[in-house]
Amino acid sequence: MVKKAYYRSFQAVFNVGARCLYWRRPVPVSGIGSIQKIPSLLRKEKVRKVMVVTGPTIGKKLAPKILSELDAAGISYVLFAEVESNPSVNTVNRIQKLYLDNACEGFIAVGGGSPMDAAKAAAARVVRPKTEVGRMAGLLKVMKKIPPFIAVPTTAGTGSETTIAAVITDSDTHHKYALMDLHLIPKYAVLDPEMTRELPPKITSTTGMDALTHAIEAYICWTYNTGESIRLAEEAVCEIFRYLERAYRDGNDMEARTQMLIAAYKAGFAFTRAGVGNVHAIAHTLGGLYNTPHGLANAVILPIVLEDYGEAVYEKLAHLAELTGVKFDGSDEEKAKAFIAEIRAMNRRMEIPTGFDFIKEEDIPQMVRWALAEANPVYPVPVVYNKKRCEKVIRRIIREA
Repeated sequence: MVKKAYYRSFQAVFNVGARCLYWRRPVPVSGIGSIQKIPSLLRKEKVRKVMVVTGPTIGKKLAPKILSELDAAGISYVLFAEVESNPSVNTVNRIQKLYLDNACEGFIAVGGGSPMDAAKAAAARVVRPKTEVGRMAGLLKVMKKIPPFIAVPTTAGTGSETTIAAVITDSDTHHKYALMDLHLIPKYAVLDPEMTRELPPKITSTTGMDALTHAIEAYICWTYNTGESIRLAEEAVCEIFRYLERAYRDGNDMEARTQMLIAAYKAGFAFTRAGVGNVHAIAHTLGGLYNTPHGLANAVILPIVLEDYGEAVYEKLAHLAELTGVKFDGSDEEKAKAFIAEIRAMNRRMEIPTGFDFIKEEDIPQMVRWALAEANPVYPVPVVYNKKRCEKVIRRIIREA
């Protein structure tokens, strides 16, 4: 009870302080072919040489489309195409060194959350070269303007193109560092659905559920929310319910691809302003220990945690049930449970598992410690977990596999 009182007091005070900060959204550049506008954005920012950060697959398949635009515009670039899933501190340091050695003046991050997070953390290290990644973990530890940053998502889900966050893994301890600073928000988000056309159904589904998790966790938080974040979270949930399975079934459905990018952008801003919760805290432990893709982890954990929250979230989930057309009649509890059931049904239709059987018994205490340390006191969760309750949820994740 003492800890809970401290957490709630911290969040209440932070909520007051947060309203004094400058929260901005990246400038969205959207529509088919919008990557063609990247050279003009760079010229506007007076960037003559840019660092392009991506992963191996995107580096071969999609990044060349952007590189050709840079070549045609006569803009020099350095390509780093070795970002792994759950990017490491070592990768961030390599990007920083390459950036400085080649006198680059800005960043283009192309891909999902991993390249964007790696590029953000590298940008932070560029402006704070004497500060290691781990020392910038937490809230407002960068506190310096980063170079011009353009984010080009190739998935519709992570929301990294809008957020203050970069999540980086320590290769030695497998612990995930979450850097959260307003200076890490990209300057531009280029939302080109052509960049998601070839996204496999499995990644379409899990990254889409990642965006849904962002919107829902932001929406059900007990504080931090604003009128704008509430509105964007509601819109994102409705759009994901309408368009995600369409994009999953037909990758060439450009309307669905476009709307999912917009939904992910909205959900990204919603959770940037309002925060996430215990779903993310537990999911990050799976990424650190088992390299579980973040979207997949969120998709599996989301309905389990929502059910565990119980009556603390019934009213808000009931409203989402009405907005999405899942259920209009009955009590708040009935509508909330119908909404959670529809999330489970979406997962089932997209062949997402119901649990994870690879979690090792000996890892559970570490997962609990990491999850509680991440969530508390910062995340405005509707239900504060203690060790016993967090462990119970993790065991449900194993049992439901």
